[in-house]
Amino acid sequence: MARIFVTGSSAGLGLMAGQLLLEQGHRVVLHARDQARARDAMAAAPGAEAVVVGDLSSLRETRGVAADVNRLGRFDAVIHNAGVGYREPRIDTEDGIEHIFAINVLAPYVLTLSIERPARLIYLSSGMHHGVAANFDDLLWRKRRWQGSQAYAESKLYDTVLAFAVARRWPTVRANALEPGWVATRMGGPGAPGDMKKAHVTQAWLAVSDDPLARSTGEYFYHQALRAPNPLARDAATQERLLEACAHLSGVAL
Repeated sequence: MARIFVTGSSAGLGLMAGQLLLEQGHRVVLHARDQARARDAMAAAPGAEAVVVGDLSSLRETRGVAADVNRLGRFDAVIHNAGVGYREPRIDTEDGIEHIFAINVLAPYVLTLSIERPARLIYLSSGMHHGVAANFDDLLWRKRRWQGSQAYAESKLYDTVLAFAVARRWPTVRANALEPGWVATRMGGPGAPGDMKKAHVTQAWLAVSDDPLARSTGEYFYHQALRAPNPLARDAATQERLLEACAHLSGVAL
């Protein structure tokens, strides 16, 4: 039996992954943005050990989430599921950071470094990450004309870069990324064509399975099978530039 923390798990794929892990007999701690969502999460997954509350668009609250998780004790795996999608307008957070980058990239970075190190780390990416490049000259979209879909796709490239950077820097931790497919969640929209029955399975499998493939590190998955990521994700120089940028923005260094 493993103990897993799942971010962004009051609804959607995060909740589904948590429910699946509970069905398998594991201990699960959920995460919600606010108290109302926390109550919904506990109602939907009554076997969960707890729900940690905090808005991941805020560095202050993200640090609070990490502190609350650490007070609960060590976890075997953390699934970095929380995210916002490609239909978002451009918004600056209370920290002056573009909010897709803040939630999708900076929050998992800070949580990775601030939560007591688990044996496994899982980062949710997207198939959209394959078609973009890293833009370190304008990570926060202060120079470019806003394109929500590109901002989202870039954030998911950075999530994959982060997973591989952690796998390279922390060889004792199994760190992997995955794409769940374009599915009909609140983020994906009602017309998404992907298989909802499979969308949450890989992250749960990577968190707990003893399957040799699930015990990989520095890999990218789709439906429990290896898939080639954007080649930039494996570039050590790209990884280091992202780590440096996140350290500068968050004040938390690897």
